[in-house]
Amino acid sequence: MGPMKKMKRKKMNFRMVILSLIVKRTRIKALVKDKRNAMESFGTYVESMAGDASNKKFLKTALRGVRSIICPSEGFISNAGSLKGVQHVILLSQLSVYRGSGGIQALMKGNARKLAEQDESMLMASGIPYTIIRTGVLQNTPGGKQGFQFEEGCAANGSLSKEDAAFICVEALESIPQTGLIFEVVNGEEKVSDWKKCFSRLMEKTGK
Repeated sequence: MGPMKKMKRKKMNFRMVILSLIVKRTRIKALVKDKRNAMESFGTYVESMAGDASNKKFLKTALRGVRSIICPSEGFISNAGSLKGVQHVILLSQLSVYRGSGGIQALMKGNARKLAEQDESMLMASGIPYTIIRTGVLQNTPGGKQGFQFEEGCAANGSLSKEDAAFICVEALESIPQTGLIFEVVNGEEKVSDWKKCFSRLMEKTGK
């Protein structure tokens, strides 16, 4: 039951991000397992590529012309080869949630936590400008209905709509930090009308 839920969560995160990119009319290239399913789901809005991300030759071909990458779930950075040429990586991370889990939940999420930790550490050491978005528990609730909270420590106990998480990932594309930006976010009271200003404020806060 656990692995299936995890797989569904990954697919849901991926789908939400793709749909948010389509709405923004962004050119999209996606690494998928099944090109036919991707075509049925997204049509010609997405250039789908099926292959093994750990294969250097395939990854080099897939990343040709790609300036920014959004990783909506753990594992890609850890298994990928070189990201040469990429100018910005956005990672949606639930590391704060995994670290806050105890008992049986901690055992069930042990591998996910390990992958999330590896993803973050490898990304920070890559030399590529990065944005790590540490969310609270991701929920299947409508996006755009609530505000946000960005306080340190909020992700361990709060939650965030998956639609809102995908939207934040897409908005982050236009705000590239000099080195890296790590912040926590959950649904809360703060209304954000200008995401460029919001990211600028978060960068000033972290000094990056």
